[in-house]
Amino acid sequence: MRKFIPNFESTFTSVFMQKGNYKYVRDIATRFGFGEGLVAAAASNDKIIALGSDITASVGMQIFKDAFPERFYSLGIAEQNAVAVAAGMALSGMIPVFSTYGVFSAMRALDQIRISLCYNNLHVIIGGAHAGISVGPDGATHQALEDIAVMRVLPNMTLLSPCDYTQTKILTQKAAERKDSGPVYIRYGREPMPDFTSPRQNIEIGKAQLLKEGSHISIMATGHLVWESLVAADELAKRGISAEVINIHTIKPIDTEAVIASARKTGAVLTAEEHQISGGLGSAVAEVLAKAFPVRMDFVGMNDSFGESGQPRELMDKYGMNARTIVEKALNLLK
Repeated sequence: MRKFIPNFESTFTSVFMQKGNYKYVRDIATRFGFGEGLVAAAASNDKIIALGSDITASVGMQIFKDAFPERFYSLGIAEQNAVAVAAGMALSGMIPVFSTYGVFSAMRALDQIRISLCYNNLHVIIGGAHAGISVGPDGATHQALEDIAVMRVLPNMTLLSPCDYTQTKILTQKAAERKDSGPVYIRYGREPMPDFTSPRQNIEIGKAQLLKEGSHISIMATGHLVWESLVAADELAKRGISAEVINIHTIKPIDTEAVIASARKTGAVLTAEEHQISGGLGSAVAEVLAKAFPVRMDFVGMNDSFGESGQPRELMDKYGMNARTIVEKALNLLK
């Protein structure tokens, strides 16, 4: 059996790659999908407004500000106040969108999100930018690795974690256009990552997306690690292992039917996320399967640690949030 040493540079820079239900097109940050999704929704709904928290371009909000300057409000470094303002605007019939780094939007303003938004079940979109270890040089203070755990426990909260630029744009637009819905947290990253899902994809909030069918193991991933899971599935195929790859873009409400069906089919589940293992996607999947269909499981993610400063790819490799680790854990799980 040959040693697996993936060429990550060629994976991320190839001009064209066609694999089943996805196609690599380019590298582009998901934050731009967030901004363009807002603009697409706001073009036909003048009730959509945006609130900034001193950070605009780096979280993708500059796109909205340029398109609708009269509907953008910068509130400064005052995240808790911004959520309270968003709640008041939602109660007045507007659809506010508030975005900043995930460490601030999900955690610094947690009390206001819990009481002002979730308790009142208000339709406010919260953008959690700079998610995961791939933020890179900004270091531990700015790497949101706990936001999934924090947001998914809140009643009435919908939690989205798109896998690429295109999907972020589509899901952001869908989230803003939803009627009679409560708060939505959208998690997205800063660094350019593979954009590989179709602009015409069939995607629905609350429904998992099957990207690759398999029979030996189910790899359930979210965010940037969906691409890593597809790369890993290709390597596993070379070893005679058929891996099913499921994109869990909606972590809450999680698609219990898809999770259980895939687990029944393969009998082994590996989750992959750019987040703490505790409380994240892996925990959500384990909760479903512990009750409905227990199977062998393992988890790829941050193992109870803070991150550090470094280049995005170096950090993802150091902390095992990559295709190599997914392959290794899959092989161990199937022994």
